[in-house]
Amino acid sequence: MAAELPPDILAEIFSRLPVKSLLRFRSTSKSLKSLIDSLKFINLHLKNSLNFNLILRHNTTDFYQLHFPNLTKSIIPLNYPFTTNIDPSTRSPTDLLRNSKMSLIGSCNGLLAISTGVIVFTHPNNLNEITIWNPNTRKHHIIPFLPLPIPILNYDDKCSLCVHGFGFDQISGDYKLLRISHLLDLQNPFYDPQVRLFSLKTNSWKIIPAMPYDLQHLYDLGVFVENSIHWIMTKKLDGLHPSLIVAFNLTLEIFNEVPLPDEIGEEVNGESFEVHVAVLGGCLCITVDYKDTKIDVWVMKEYGCRDSWCKLFTMAESCFDLPLKLLRPICYSSDGSKVLLERAHVLLEVQHRKLFWYDLKSEQISYVEGIPPNMNETMFCVGSLVPPSFPVDNRRKKENHPSKRRYFLLFN
Repeated sequence: MAAELPPDILAEIFSRLPVKSLLRFRSTSKSLKSLIDSLKFINLHLKNSLNFNLILRHNTTDFYQLHFPNLTKSIIPLNYPFTTNIDPSTRSPTDLLRNSKMSLIGSCNGLLAISTGVIVFTHPNNLNEITIWNPNTRKHHIIPFLPLPIPILNYDDKCSLCVHGFGFDQISGDYKLLRISHLLDLQNPFYDPQVRLFSLKTNSWKIIPAMPYDLQHLYDLGVFVENSIHWIMTKKLDGLHPSLIVAFNLTLEIFNEVPLPDEIGEEVNGESFEVHVAVLGGCLCITVDYKDTKIDVWVMKEYGCRDSWCKLFTMAESCFDLPLKLLRPICYSSDGSKVLLERAHVLLEVQHRKLFWYDLKSEQISYVEGIPPNMNETMFCVGSLVPPSFPVDNRRKKENHPSKRRYFLLFN
């Protein structure tokens, strides 16, 4: 029957199916394999995909998938099909115990970026492997190792930390990973951050000029919205300079500032508060934590426009039985009436995370049951056929420097 349908109609119908079904159909005929493998269909399926999941990391290396929006179903273990090339014998027993793990560092268009290995660096060649993985197709790509631009350090006195941001450059059609490394020193806390950018198309790294900012939260991941990766930064970590939303534009490959809501500066009046950035419903989002009192959640309805900031809701910290370490919005419910959030608190020096729904109308919260108690990370992931690597093009230069031309932002 499928052969009797016009190709465009067939593609439109198939683009609504989950990846698991498409992979089965792909093996039934050469014509369906050709359709499903085509770049045009992969993009159409991504646009029309109705399959969404939460990816959870539990303990050190265990990953699970939870179907969205029906979070009440049992979680499904994800057996990643790749093995790390990192040799445990290259690290000391101390490193193995306190300085090695597998982490989710980004999610974009169905691709996950996963970091494996050392998380606190004392040597430029400390091993840390980053893999781009599509958990639905089970395909993966290990990106080339890049040493850190640091000297050999003494773990007790100095070390280097890295944060990453992963996103899609809509202009060049390229997936890019940004790495910001910085030195932690008890005597001289920070030096100018070192920035590197990886291109999946060229399968190579390039140097980005140093940014004139310092990260405020050393372990926060970059948040991808509207062709840019965002962090909360400041001009100088002296307690005198304000918090800023700083974005790295993946096309122009430059840093720029995104305006905060006017009300934040007007309301604080010296009160201690902390800002974190997130993405909610495809829009840039921030949480403003007024210590031990309340947390405001803001959404930027029109990217880059200060006047479009809207305070979505406020939660009193008295709603929770333990002090919060983190509150992060993840997504809306299917009907938009609720927001799924992740909360973290510290108990007996161990960080615990939970998921809960916040009802925008009733202002009530309800926890998601069945989540492992030692959950470490949560990421929202769309089901897609997007491949984790590009075909090899020997004509392409190892380093590709796109022109810094003007362009129009593309909106989702």
